[in-house]
Order: sequence, then C-alpha cells, then structure tokens
Amino acid sequence: MTSLGRSVVRRLPLVGTLLGLGLGVWLIATNDLGSVTDAFGRVGAVGLVSIVLVRVVIILLCGLAWAQILRGIAGLGQAKTGAFVLLRFVREGINVLLPVASIGGDVVGGRLLTFWGATGTLAAGSILVDMLFQAGTQALFALGGVVLLLQVGGDSAQGLATWVLRVLGVTALLLTAFLLVQRSAAARTVAGKAIDRLRRTFRGQDGVTKQTGGSVYDALDAIWGANRSGRLAVSVLLHLVAWMLGAVEIWIALACIGVPNVGFAEVMVIEALSQAIKSAAFPIPSGLGVQEGGFVLLGSLFGIDAGTALALSLIKRVPDVVLGLPALLLWQALEARRALILPPTP
Repeated sequence: MTSLGRSVVRRLPLVGTLLGLGLGVWLIATNDLGSVTDAFGRVGAVGLVSIVLVRVVIILLCGLAWAQILRGIAGLGQAKTGAFVLLRFVREGINVLLPVASIGGDVVGGRLLTFWGATGTLAAGSILVDMLFQAGTQALFALGGVVLLLQVGGDSAQGLATWVLRVLGVTALLLTAFLLVQRSAAARTVAGKAIDRLRRTFRGQDGVTKQTGGSVYDALDAIWGANRSGRLAVSVLLHLVAWMLGAVEIWIALACIGVPNVGFAEVMVIEALSQAIKSAAFPIPSGLGVQEGGFVLLGSLFGIDAGTALALSLIKRVPDVVLGLPALLLWQALEARRALILPPTP
C-alpha cells in the first residue's frame, strides 16, 4: 500500500465520525428537540441504571463467549475467564467511544491479552474467531428480526425487509469467506500476508509476546480442533443470547417513556434491525448518526414518533458512555502497569 493509501485509510474513521455527527445533528435539528428531551427525561435515573445493568450483562456474556474460544488450550499463560471479561469491556469502550472503525477495540483487546502471557498468535486467532462468531450471530439475530418484520405488513416494512435480506446475503458471503480463511488451506494461502500483519500487530517488545507459539494458523487449528466443538457452540450461543438481551434495553426505555401498543416482538425487530443497520455502517465509529436514523426508520413502522425514536437511540448510547469511559481508563492503566499483571521474564 502506498503512503497515500495508508494516509487515506488512517483518516477514514475520522471522516466517518464527522459524517456521522453531522447526520445525527441534522436528525435532531430537523425534528422536535422538545419531544426528544421530554422522552429522554421520562426514562429517569432508575430506567437508565437498569439499562446500564443490562448492558453489563451483555458485555459479560460476550466476555464469557470469548473465553470459551480458548478454554483448555495451552499457551494462555495466566489468562483466566476474568481477564477475558475485563478485556471485553475494554474492547467495547474503544469501539464505541474512540474514532476508530468497529474492529479497533478488538485489535487492542487481542494485544492486551498477551499481557497475561497468552501467545500473540493465540490472541490473534481468538480475536478472529470471536469476530466471526459475533458477526455470524448478529446476522442470525437480524434474520429473526426480518421474519418478525414480515408479519407487520405494509410497503415500508416489506421494502425494509427486502433491503435487509440483501445485506444479509452479502454478509453471508463475507462470513463464508472469513470462515474459509480460517479453515481452508487454499484460502489461507491467499490471506497469508494479511494474517501475518495481524500477528505482528499483537507482538510486543519483550520476550513474552515474541514467543508467539507458532503461526496464527496453528492457533486457529487448535481453536477449531475436532474435540472443541462443544466449547465453540457455547460461545456462539452466549453471543446470540447477548444480542437478544439488547432488546430488553429498548423494552425498559419504551416502558418508562410510556409508549403504548409496542410489544416484545416489535422491540425485537427494532433491536435486531437497528443493530444490522449499525453494523452495515461499520466504518463509521459507533454508527454515529446511522443508529439514530435507523431508530427513526424502524420506529415509524410501529407508530413511534421521530422524537421518541431519537431519544431511544440516545438512551441506548448512555451505557456506551457510562461503561466506556471507565473501560478506556482501564486500558490506559493496563498499558502503564503491565509489569504488575505479568512481570517480565529475566
């Protein structure tokens, strides 16, 4: 890649952030700001705390799912389940609060895992598999949302369902390619250089992280071992449950606001498809603006006015900030005090 190309790639997240902020500001400015603040205020402190606690459970489940991917494999050093949960919060905080693409936190999380003595290749392999499981289960959740949406009827619902199905079709192809890169020898050859670059990203400066324990492919072979299907299935299930719990956040918010005639099926559609829309805009950090637009679109299908829909999106961002800021501080603390986690070997 030329220096110009690298410069463009580095600036894409910042450009995405500015575009997303612009879209979000435009959506709020062109709607009734009073109705947005009124709906947000009706949630109250108890509602917001409840939503934050639900998000804690979601991230906890995702951390447990990540730990399942590597459980029982040699080369983890001192990394126990608690480390995976802790670092999953860090990954989330980076992804939702910093101007990076939606995988920036995952890269950092893999690197931080080496602080507990995990080999660089095993950390990289676990991130690749975890990202595959996350994307795959989100796509499955979105498909469930489409099935429920088709029961609504109407041209708008049908049009949105058709669009989401097309996106999911492309997603299925990409996920299949991602899986083949991990499992197929032919695809591995094509993707070898990219994987090697990812491995070098996880390497540190001391002897611990330089002992990478073979190639990333060796780590992937260990993770995908025939006797590990049960653990991997548990990881997939935990991710799927986590995404479904996201609907509880919306249900709590709508109940506090007092929106009538919106049942749990409708809430599942809003959560599943808003996440799909946000994921489709992954170059835009945290889906800024895109998430808000998605909520307005989906809310209109169920009689939720634009002001309430925007408030709902902002409410969903409260846990991002409440949990994300401590996660960023934790990240910096881990970087600064690495020797206290895993003392360097002589």
